[in-house]
Amino acid sequence: MAKVHNYSAGPCILPQEVIKEAAEAVLNFDGLNLSILEISHRSPNFVTVMDEAVALVKELLEVPAGYSVCWFFNGRLQHDWRPQKIGIFKYWNME
Repeated sequence: MAKVHNYSAGPCILPQEVIKEAAEAVLNFDGLNLSILEISHRSPNFVTVMDEAVALVKELLEVPAGYSVCWFFNGRLQHDWRPQKIGIFKYWNME
């Protein structure tokens, strides 16, 4: 079967390696015999995942020292924080 390409807004096409790694983590995360969906968000294994994600975001977006990365899991919140986001985009000159 030929690979389908998604050119619409929203999720992008992910490399097969990423999909396989995510699928394995859903079945058995970090050799714990538990899914990443089943472990506590306070467990050392999950904290390591979040620390790595924060570090990657800071590196890719060149976030200055002293700034934090905020994770929002509800689309509604994006509208509540619009004034702060506009300020951030101006800081990074991403207008």
